[in-house]
Parts: sequence; C-alpha cells; structure tokens
Amino acid sequence: MTNLILAAIAALIVGIVIGAIVGRSGQGSTLRQRRAEQQAEELRNEYTRYQAQVNEHFMESAHLLRQFNDAYRDVNQHMARGANRLCNDEDWMAELAEQTSRKRLEEVSEDGAEPPRDYAPKTSGTLSEDFGLKKGEKATQA
Repeated sequence: MTNLILAAIAALIVGIVIGAIVGRSGQGSTLRQRRAEQQAEELRNEYTRYQAQVNEHFMESAHLLRQFNDAYRDVNQHMARGANRLCNDEDWMAELAEQTSRKRLEEVSEDGAEPPRDYAPKTSGTLSEDFGLKKGEKATQA
C-alpha cells in the first residue's frame, strides 16, 4: 500500500513538473501573440494618423489653391478694367493685335517646324500606289 501511495505521489510530482513545463511554453506563445497584436494595433493607429495628415494636407492645399485662383482672377479683372478705361484708342489696339499675330508667325517660321501632313510630300512617297514595287512590276500588275 505504501508503494502505491509513493507511486501516486511520484506521479503527482511528475504531473506537476510536466504541467509547469507545458504551462510555461504556452505562456511564451500567448505572450508573443499579445505582442504581435499590440504591434499590429500600433501600426493601424500610425497608419490612421498618417491618413489623417495626408487628408489634412490636401484639404489645406485645395483651400490655398482656391485662394490663389481667386486672387489671380481679381488681379486679371483689375487689369482688364484698367486697360479698358485707360486705353480706348482703337488704332493702338489694332496695331497691337497685328504685331502679336506677326510675331507669332515669325516664331513659327524661325523654328522651321511645320504641322504634320496627312499626305506624302513626293509622288513616290509611302502613300504612292507604286511604292515598294520594282519598275517592271507596275506594268505587269496593271
């Protein structure tokens, strides 16, 4: 009977030791899981703050651009009213328009750049009917 009691006590002690070991290893994974959840929550909070800052930045930028556009429009209207009130000379306005158009034409001719054409400049261009054919082939195909 004492052997049975000693065996039961030994089994109890072994069970407690095994339970303690398993319990500690379980706590480590739970602790790691809590830390990971805490880090994820911190990252979510940081991301939310960042989004709020970005939204605030663009809202302020839009407000400032609206103010800038309003100020530009006011200056433009002021200049137009002043020009109408102070410069009523029709001959001067006509000469100014002529000089502006002449200057634009000169700028275009100085560049040498022309708008693209929708036709070939030569008769033997890529849109010509006999382009890419040898001299003898044209007569045989006709």
